[in-house]
Amino acid sequence: MSDLTHRSNAIALGDFIQALPKTETHLHIEGALPYELLHAWKPESYPLNPGFHEAQFRFGSFPKFDEVLLGHALPWFVSAERYYEAAKAVFAKHVAQNVRYVETSFHLPVGGFIGVPPREILAAIRAAVPSGLEVRIFAGMLRTDCAGPMRVVIDQLDKWDELAGVDLHGFEQVPTEPWTAKIWERLRGAGKVTKCHAGEFDGAARVREAIEELGVMRVQHGVRAIEDPRVVALAVERGVTFDVCPISNVRLGVVRSLAEHPLRALMKAGVRCTVSTDDPLVFGNTLNGEYAALAGEAGFTRAELARVAKNGWAVASVPSAVRDAMCAEIDRVAGL
Repeated sequence: MSDLTHRSNAIALGDFIQALPKTETHLHIEGALPYELLHAWKPESYPLNPGFHEAQFRFGSFPKFDEVLLGHALPWFVSAERYYEAAKAVFAKHVAQNVRYVETSFHLPVGGFIGVPPREILAAIRAAVPSGLEVRIFAGMLRTDCAGPMRVVIDQLDKWDELAGVDLHGFEQVPTEPWTAKIWERLRGAGKVTKCHAGEFDGAARVREAIEELGVMRVQHGVRAIEDPRVVALAVERGVTFDVCPISNVRLGVVRSLAEHPLRALMKAGVRCTVSTDDPLVFGNTLNGEYAALAGEAGFTRAELARVAKNGWAVASVPSAVRDAMCAEIDRVAGL
């Protein structure tokens, strides 16, 4: 064992995780609203330490999760200024955790939902990005939006130069509309990154659908692909990345515990997996906390945590020189 490896093992786990230059690639900006902003705004409505932040709390269903999330996010996100304030606080947390690159999505406003023009939301988030943090912004939408009033906006997304890509999210058991594949193909042709939530509240077949029918290279979650080795092999063959959110998966009952989480098995099978927080507003989690939980509850070694960090840089939309420098820094921290 080298002296560098000895030094890496000697430092405390928290210091090791902090020292890793990390990425966050699966984050909903509305779901990342810092709870302390709500408490400072209306302490009588949003008391400190809500019960759903307790480590043992579990959401009984996706609708219950959605109820808590929307019940806390919608009162806040009523203007571009509120998006700016929230994003500024979110990104400050990233900087404090040595996160260097972030991919975050905002929900396209539909009907009475949110009600802020999407280009204003995009501009507000962009304005909140601090120096030294690379941020790519995605437009998130429900599977039903391609057939609804947002279709006219969706048809214009390829012309939004400041938009990195799109993400299909929401309750996964809702069928994917047949015309979505053509829209995703058109957006990729315009240089946008296409993502899709799959393999969370539905099985491996939805991961296959995301890869084969929607053509995505970035699956948000994807963990239930483990239920079908053929889908795992497909993801490996196509070079698809799963942007995994372990604590979210536990709190929502997708897996029973981090010890039983398929992240390690997926990585051993050859699937590139990143780690992110999903919706810290309701889970009370942090990115450093995700890494620490993987180590403490799933037994991840420091080398495995370093691999997770490097996977994030492998898919980050940055110049190759930056990617190489970040991976070299991770290797130095991990003593690899």
